[in-house]
Amino acid sequence: MTTTTGRSRSGAKAKRPKNGTKAKQAKPRTKAKRPKPGVKTERHKPGIPSVIIKAERPEPSAATRTDPPMPAAEPAAAPVAPDRHAGRWWALVVLAMAQLMVVLDATIVNIALPTAQHELAFSDSGRQWVVTGYALAFGSLLLLGGRLSDSLGRKKMFLIGLVGFAVASALGGAAQGIEMLIAARVLQGAFGAALAPAALSLLSTTFTNPAERGKAFGIFGAISGAGGAVGLLLGGVLTEYASWRWCLYVNLIIAAAAVLGAMFKLHDEPAAARARGRLDLPGVVTAVGGLVALVYGLGNAETAGWSDPKTYGFVCGGVVVLIAFVAIERRVANPLLPLRVVLDRNRGGSYAAIAIAGAAMFGVMLFLTYYLTNALGFSPVQTGLAFLPMLGGVMLTATTIGSRFTPRIGPRPLVPVGALAASAAMLYLTRLDLNSSYVTGVLPGLILMGLGMGLIFSPTQNTATSGIRHQDSGVASAMINTASQIGGSIGTALLSSFAATAAADYLSSHTPGRQTAALASMSGFHTVFWWAAGLYAACAVVSALLFRTGPLTVDPDAAPVIAH
Repeated sequence: MTTTTGRSRSGAKAKRPKNGTKAKQAKPRTKAKRPKPGVKTERHKPGIPSVIIKAERPEPSAATRTDPPMPAAEPAAAPVAPDRHAGRWWALVVLAMAQLMVVLDATIVNIALPTAQHELAFSDSGRQWVVTGYALAFGSLLLLGGRLSDSLGRKKMFLIGLVGFAVASALGGAAQGIEMLIAARVLQGAFGAALAPAALSLLSTTFTNPAERGKAFGIFGAISGAGGAVGLLLGGVLTEYASWRWCLYVNLIIAAAAVLGAMFKLHDEPAAARARGRLDLPGVVTAVGGLVALVYGLGNAETAGWSDPKTYGFVCGGVVVLIAFVAIERRVANPLLPLRVVLDRNRGGSYAAIAIAGAAMFGVMLFLTYYLTNALGFSPVQTGLAFLPMLGGVMLTATTIGSRFTPRIGPRPLVPVGALAASAAMLYLTRLDLNSSYVTGVLPGLILMGLGMGLIFSPTQNTATSGIRHQDSGVASAMINTASQIGGSIGTALLSSFAATAAADYLSSHTPGRQTAALASMSGFHTVFWWAAGLYAACAVVSALLFRTGPLTVDPDAAPVIAH
């Protein structure tokens, strides 16, 4: 009986020899064939049966593979990345409208306040609470709003903020007394604290391509920097030609358009990608309490001065509570503000830069408004138009230099240059006097300030949300708004105090009179501009020291799931 064990080199079958007999060597009858790929045979030796040895077949490359590939299993809850979809630019329009509504509301209401005070017959202290109520709610609830965006969904919080802000604006516009107006402003601040971080975090997760991200943040940053000037102009037009109530009703139009756009162009990320864990209640209580005390104390300093017990009592108390907040965040499992967000050099530098620049900018815009209306006699509409060149400067640098170069070289070269340009603008404004004209005295400084602010806002907002974990983008966005709000409150309080001191010193050393009062006001303006120049210079130094050198990195797990 013969058994086939393989093929010889010639391809013929080899027979096993019987016991005790000598196998005859088989003569090749045909020309040996080349072995097939992947099969290796040993050379046939006399007396030894040929054996087939299969070599390991090399793994074919993707280009040469011929057998059909196995279907890939779909990953659970994997976000679809529509970063290249055209809908992302419509998403930017929606987010920009929401940001404009929040930013311009800070100045548009200030223009309407004198007329509202006359119609509703409330006191100066009531007028102050219309401003302070909004600042208290907005500044103290931003961190909570950012964390809720991370856990509940960014689109959901975005829509809640939009609708709530619109309803509060309608209540304020229909107010028949100071109580209703203050309550509406507090509600505006609360819903604004939900809206602002949701908008910025949506922008961060929508645009992950570095080049497109730079363009998007350039536009968004330009709106953030120029929204105050738009508020002044729009507030002046509406107050003069319609009613002060339309300074609040106008938010209904913007919010309605943004809600429609959000429903069609934004959607939530998968639930699996959101932050998990219980809400940090001790962190919420200490963060809200500390920020409320700090903002209230700073607001009180504007009217009562720094020597008032309420001022230093609330400021010191707020600082102590915020220190306790930091201690809590270091120990809890799911902190409201993970300290890794703040301790990163680039993000920490962004928060510091925007806080210092915000302190200078808010104060300067306030006192430039006073100068234009009191010294040059501008109407509200003329005052708003006067700030348009600054808006143009912000738009120019934010959407060109800031958007193109931030992804390539990072914020370190750009923010210090912008801060130094703004500082030079403040030094130019110290030359103003009672006989200065707008074209030669104010306009060059406004343009230079706008060019500098565009190089601050766009890179810092991009950097603050770049390289962040997906679950932390909401609270990181909230921190940039918190830094701007707290910085603006500190700057306004400090510069107001310095201006009042300078004016009082001038009056005490000169003969009283109308001219003396006007010159005393100019002394206060000059003091503000000098201090603002110093703040911008400090911003340049801090930015140069804190920011890292090199291009920005985008977090690989930041899922671009917003536009569709």
